[in-house]
Amino acid sequence: MRMSRRTSLFLLAFGVWSWIIWITFARNLWASDDAWTADGSPTSFFVVHAVLAVVSFVLGTIIGVIGWRGLRASSRPGAEPPPGQ
Repeated sequence: MRMSRRTSLFLLAFGVWSWIIWITFARNLWASDDAWTADGSPTSFFVVHAVLAVVSFVLGTIIGVIGWRGLRASSRPGAEPPPGQ
C-alpha cells in the first residue's frame, strides 16, 4: 500500500505534535500537587494520567514512524503517486 505525500506528512506531523503535547503534559503532571500524597507516593490521579501519557507517546511514535516511512518511500526515484493523485 502506498500513501500520498500529504498523508505521510500529516502522520509525521501528528507524531511530532503528540510528543510536544504529551511532554508538556507529563512535566505539568509531575509538578502537580494532585499527583503526590503527603508522604511522597503517587496518587491514583498520577498513575492514570501517567499511563495515558505513556500510551500516547507510544502511539504518537508509531504514527510518526509510519509517516516518516511513507515520506521516504514517496521521495524515492521512480515512486509513483497513488491512483487519483
